[in-house]
Amino acid sequence: MFNTIGVIGLGVMGSNIALNMASEGDQIAVYNYTSDLTDQLVQKSKGQPINPYYDIQDFVESLKTPRKIFLMVTAGKPIDSVIDSLVPFLEAGDIIMDGGNSHYEDTERRYSELIAKGIGYLGIGISGGEVGALNGPSIMPGGDKDVYEKVAPFLTKIADQVGDTPCCVYIGPKGAGHFVKMVHNGIEYADMQLITEAYTFLREKLLLPIDEIADIFATWNQGELKSYLIEITAEILRKKDERTGLSLIDVILDKVGQKGTGKWTSIQAIDNGIPSSIITESLFARYISSIKEERVIAETILEGPSMEQQNLDKDLWIEYVRQALYMGKVCAYAQGFSQYKMSSDLYDWNLPLKDMALIFRGGCIIRAEFLNVISEAFEAEANLSNLLIAPYFAEKVKEYQFALRKVVCEGINSGISLPCLSTSLSYYDSYRTGRSNANLLQAQRDYFGAHTYERTDMAGVFHTDWQ
Repeated sequence: MFNTIGVIGLGVMGSNIALNMASEGDQIAVYNYTSDLTDQLVQKSKGQPINPYYDIQDFVESLKTPRKIFLMVTAGKPIDSVIDSLVPFLEAGDIIMDGGNSHYEDTERRYSELIAKGIGYLGIGISGGEVGALNGPSIMPGGDKDVYEKVAPFLTKIADQVGDTPCCVYIGPKGAGHFVKMVHNGIEYADMQLITEAYTFLREKLLLPIDEIADIFATWNQGELKSYLIEITAEILRKKDERTGLSLIDVILDKVGQKGTGKWTSIQAIDNGIPSSIITESLFARYISSIKEERVIAETILEGPSMEQQNLDKDLWIEYVRQALYMGKVCAYAQGFSQYKMSSDLYDWNLPLKDMALIFRGGCIIRAEFLNVISEAFEAEANLSNLLIAPYFAEKVKEYQFALRKVVCEGINSGISLPCLSTSLSYYDSYRTGRSNANLLQAQRDYFGAHTYERTDMAGVFHTDWQ
């Protein structure tokens, strides 16, 4: 009997995707370049319909035609290497799906190369980490719609379900799926940084103990801030280190890693003139964390403000931080969805923004309660340029801006770095300013470079002899 689908790449994510597929009753062929991971998966599968192969040709020939092959391989050259090893054994009509974090431009190149051979290629964004891969991730498939339809039954079965709706929807052509996952990861970077800044204010300014901060996050997770990242933050802060008995958070080194998707999000935004400052600032926050040794030296040389500790109204300021965090998250998601909208128009992708918000509700790292409201905003106005001007969010930020200003100003006066909360406020104030200071910038450009300018009172392009 032929296998219905194959999985190549049996690291944590690939193994869990294979187990997820097998749990739905499909016969799954699996292959990995090193046999040890294949053997580990077979031992873990406990009688599920997972069939191991140790030769790539045997793996391909075990699949029912048209063949469907899911790649869970490290992004970059390894993907190209696997595709090169597969192509000699494939036929027209077969389908390769890349479920890794590939750059969307690489996906478009591979799509073009394979479509010329009659082989379908889908770039599939997957969010949810190892737990989501096993129990149901959020899935973002891009490529030809007719190719997607052939594998949709597999993808919708393994996706997380919210109610009766699978967290999987066709995103758009060519590299659109991986693009959406890329920006999703940029939003994730910003969301995580905003949460850490809220934690920092509660601990360093309000001087709250970690256990109390954990309780605060748990309480916030019962209201409009409810989200996966808020939930796990409460759990993280409660965790004790088995070795020292201290809060585990206090023995974790303050150097943050990153795998490149946040950087790609910022580069794409910069290349196309899309304001994505909060996401980019969150990336820079990770970069400055990485120069730990320099920061330790700088701490002994550079001084912050000299201030006596104020007796702030604890409950009032906790509420200020909650509102500031909510508004910061709204601004970050607004930038992310603005990048989706502007890029969709630029590339003629017609991204389904309403549906994308819905598939982010389950299985996904950025799943949050207000994604329902985001979906409703795009349902009401499909061409909405920015979430900040949607009626619900416009009212929220009008109400919460005072708290964000209070927290940012108090942080600045106290020497506490709040890069993404500060940038959220700056973005909000810039976006709501109908007449900005860019006229002076344009005058400066014309002065030293004769770059010309436009006028407010007549059409045309002008240059002044400033000297």
